[in-house]
Amino acid sequence: MNNKLGRNWLLLRGLSRETAHWGEFEELMRTTFPSANIHTLDLPGTGCFYHHTSPSNIQDITDTIRRQALEQGLLTRPVTILALSLGGMVAWEWMQKYPDDVNGAVLVNTSFASLSPFYQRLRWQSYGKFAQVLAQTNTFRRELAILQLVSNRRDLDRIIASQWEKIQAKRPVSFKNSLRQIIAAASYRPTVSKPRQPVLLLNSRGDRLVAPMCSEAIHKQWQIELNTHPWAGHDLSLDDGVWLAQQLKNWISA
Repeated sequence: MNNKLGRNWLLLRGLSRETAHWGEFEELMRTTFPSANIHTLDLPGTGCFYHHTSPSNIQDITDTIRRQALEQGLLTRPVTILALSLGGMVAWEWMQKYPDDVNGAVLVNTSFASLSPFYQRLRWQSYGKFAQVLAQTNTFRRELAILQLVSNRRDLDRIIASQWEKIQAKRPVSFKNSLRQIIAAASYRPTVSKPRQPVLLLNSRGDRLVAPMCSEAIHKQWQIELNTHPWAGHDLSLDDGVWLAQQLKNWISA
């Protein structure tokens, strides 16, 4: 076992989301791994880089975010990546292209074009809701619609949607950048080889955006460990952050 695994975490979000969308989970990570360094980075076109144009392929997104990590001094020792959805594609590419940077990764609800059809990678049942999100001009209603698509908890809808509305008001992700990220995700076909680093797959049985079968396809292709949450939606860190943190802790300890 790599005894440095989990000592230097790097967290990556997914499509059109930024570091602030981790919400309370980032603090939960610090509680779960009190002696570890916990870092977050925004994908190009989001967060503090919202005014930049996002590349339209995963390879260039990976190179861009790696440059950010180098500039911030985050790669003085290897990182363990926790990545959600599109972030999982970036993490996989990073492990393959710059293997010395990364000592392991946990990929949550991600998918690859080479293994899963488009109607599973963006579930056909969500097309109507997704179209409503794109057409919605009221920011609060749009963020509420996104929340109700990616989360299966309803108890904090208005509170979280209000928080997300404020994030979008401060650092708006443009339609152009969202579209370019969608193109990048839709076209990503990784190399056929398995990363040399340890990888854990996590998926949510209740994911209404990306079919759980997409993670299962990665598991079957490369025999990578896969654990499934019984009811959570696409944003697993929001729906059950405690379960997610415990999975990370178990994996590090295994």
